Amino acid sequence: MTQGPQRLSWTDLKQALADVPALALSFGYFFCLLCGYFMLRSIRDAFGATDDAATVFPTAMVTFFADRGIALGELTLQVLFTGTFLSMLVLQPFYGALVSRYPRRAFLPFVYGLLVAALGVFWVMFANEVSGRGAAFFIFLAVVNLFAVTVFWSFMSDIYTSAQSRLFYGFIGVGGTLGALAGPAITKLIVKDVGVETIMLISTGFMGLCLVFVLALAPWARKREAERGGPRFDQAIGGRFLEGARIIARDPLMRGMALVMFFGVAVGTLLYNEQAAIARQIADDNARTAFFATIDLWINGLTLLIQLFITPFLLARFGVAPLLLVPGIAITLGFAVLAGNPLPMLLMVVQIATRTGEFALAKPARETIYTRVDAETRYKAKAFIDTAIYRGGDFTFVWVHKAIASFGSAVVFMVGTGMALALVASAWTVVRAQRALARG
Repeated sequence: MTQGPQRLSWTDLKQALADVPALALSFGYFFCLLCGYFMLRSIRDAFGATDDAATVFPTAMVTFFADRGIALGELTLQVLFTGTFLSMLVLQPFYGALVSRYPRRAFLPFVYGLLVAALGVFWVMFANEVSGRGAAFFIFLAVVNLFAVTVFWSFMSDIYTSAQSRLFYGFIGVGGTLGALAGPAITKLIVKDVGVETIMLISTGFMGLCLVFVLALAPWARKREAERGGPRFDQAIGGRFLEGARIIARDPLMRGMALVMFFGVAVGTLLYNEQAAIARQIADDNARTAFFATIDLWINGLTLLIQLFITPFLLARFGVAPLLLVPGIAITLGFAVLAGNPLPMLLMVVQIATRTGEFALAKPARETIYTRVDAETRYKAKAFIDTAIYRGGDFTFVWVHKAIASFGSAVVFMVGTGMALALVASAWTVVRAQRALARG
């Protein structure tokens, strides 16, 4: 027999109020992280949506495929997602070794310092129009962003208790959403005048500020880890570098979280590919970037409203169940409608609803669960789910889409409906497993 969500006590509320300064810093941290990322995301998506292979891939690669009768421009997304997945597999053991051998006070700043340095390299590449810069940037941003965001939420679960997470994560999410609104707004406003190189420089500044917030929040992480026991913030977590995969294999809760991620990515990737087909009709690169920025603005505006007025109430009153289940049910209905009427405008509406449900409801709910597990699960199993499982879903379904797209959009959305039903079933297993975790 399972128990329902636990009500928050006055003690929980008083402890939460004592950590309001940490909440303000977390808010600013997430704002800078997503503002910097979403400034770059529109540039990345514009490369993914073009069928002009010469603007994305190295000249030698384009020639190699052309000599063999293969039009690389018709496989742009498939090749980019495959490169992203392979890069993720290569980096996952490196990240696991970093987590095992170095304390969080060292590897957290290292992640963001590496990101800032790499963006400087890409600024040089774009300023000098280096061949293949589009593909390299697409893969880099897709890989590094996942690590940066999963590290952020793992760090938050170091700082806050489970009760605090139910009160705070919705508002921390608002900081990210405001950043995600500001990023594409800045890009849309100035990209046609200053070009992508200047956008990269501004974004690099926001990523640099993330380092400052990590250092400012470290005392709260030390305090909370001392209360919990286990590896301290200034100590290495230890263990094997591939322990994340082993934890997922033996833990029913983490297996459920992995399935939720996989099927969630499945529906998102199918939608993304259909959206990219529409964007290819826009010839100008800057106009295509502005098109993606407009979609991001709609998504993040709605996410902001839900995070402010709905997410904290639902988490505090009902726990994670409605936040995990409602988005999956909504996606299922949306895909079922698209299977019957695959209209471009309706596709945009479902895309906005799908990503809004993920960012405003499902994501905060999943992250609160990680406050109730040990540090190794937070940093290793969570990272494996958020990176390798995530990109594995991308890789799988970008090729699935290529295989079934010739049968028409209706067939794509019928397959998507099946994936959405699997998402709902996986979310239900997580709801049940986390109730047992609360009881333990």
